[in-house]
Amino acid sequence: MRPFSRRHALGLFAAGTAAALAGPAPSAAARPAPPATVPPLGPEFLWGVASAGFQCEGTAPDSNWRRYVDAHPDYDRYHDAVDFYHRYPADIGLAAELGVGVYRISVEWARVQPRPGEWSEDGFAFYDSVLDTMAAAGLRPMLTLDHWVYPGWAADRGGWGHPAMLDDWLANARKVVDRYASRDPLWVTFNEPTFYLVNETRNGGLDPAGLPGMQQALIAAHNGIYDHIHRVQPGAQVTSNVAYVAGVAEGVVNGQIVEPIADRLDYIGIDYYYGFTPQTLLANVPDPEALWTMPLQPEGIYYALEHYAHRFPGKPLYIVENGIPTQNGAPRADGYTRADDLRDTVYWLQRAKADGMNVMGYNYWSITDNYEWGSYTPRFGLYTVDVLTDPSLTRRPTDAVAAYAALTRAGGVPADYRPTRGPGACSLVDTPGSCTDPVTVPR
Repeated sequence: MRPFSRRHALGLFAAGTAAALAGPAPSAAARPAPPATVPPLGPEFLWGVASAGFQCEGTAPDSNWRRYVDAHPDYDRYHDAVDFYHRYPADIGLAAELGVGVYRISVEWARVQPRPGEWSEDGFAFYDSVLDTMAAAGLRPMLTLDHWVYPGWAADRGGWGHPAMLDDWLANARKVVDRYASRDPLWVTFNEPTFYLVNETRNGGLDPAGLPGMQQALIAAHNGIYDHIHRVQPGAQVTSNVAYVAGVAEGVVNGQIVEPIADRLDYIGIDYYYGFTPQTLLANVPDPEALWTMPLQPEGIYYALEHYAHRFPGKPLYIVENGIPTQNGAPRADGYTRADDLRDTVYWLQRAKADGMNVMGYNYWSITDNYEWGSYTPRFGLYTVDVLTDPSLTRRPTDAVAAYAALTRAGGVPADYRPTRGPGACSLVDTPGSCTDPVTVPR
């Protein structure tokens, strides 16, 4: 059985909010009529691409995730993922050709601290070279300190169930920050912390009784490293990105971590993928084993931004991850293309910014296909890579490559663009508001 990943959980939690439709709608001013044209996102807007260490690097050191793969014979063998470890100059070059300005990676704890109290200069030299290559290409790094992977020696002790984990995590994170703060990165402390908890119970064997302890450790770790980052990098921008769930469930699912770190978020990082309506749920029950069948709802990104714009008025909002899954790179059964989804999504980013939301940036997940936590079947890449059948690991462009390059050059879609896929009726991404007063597009 495939791991219960962040994107699986997104769909299932979204489906679980259907009951909220029966609740009373909050009173709010009616939405204005949709504008006939949308302005571009502007020269300060940050266009980016995203990746993650274990999912892309290959040549992986001993870690909790190497062990999870070894313990599950039904998972695809890891091999060397898409071998970013050796091919990073070419992948960074592909990103630069897109016209983006931000490249998200993670600095893998398992690579830079292979043994307790001992940091690897070879491990750091790899990331030094990656960041040098980004700088030469004019790209700003977005550095994730923890993308769900920690060293094998920490796994031996019980991972986040061990009382020393917090101090050890902070010691490593401070090393990383001290080394790279001068490069003026954007920072992500924990990738999707709520679903980090889910994955550690699913794959890591964390006893559910240990979840409150891990949750409190993640909160303390974020707050502690946030303060350290600001000591060594004045003006730094730090977040912990949330996997947006849906409507009334968002505050319950992600609020348990967002609220205790709210004072230490310089921008709100949001990951958005799937959207549901009652009709799509009835027609196609979400299948966590087949992400490429999950319904896509580009306008849901507007609702997600709106949710956090209301929660944090004026604070910058950044879409840290967004993309579309296909099955082994084949066309989706619904006929929706990666390029159309990208353009439709950017239209809604422009609508959100035009409506006063402080949208600062957008990362496409992902620059290439990756190891999707146990499987190579779901493909999210702008460039597709057949890891299991192509020993050359050739990067083949999808239709979204040309589309993204055009978007970055123009600052978005044309002013009179109309989405290929119109808004759904009664989106569970924002219940019940989207049922009583949904976003619309001009006729």
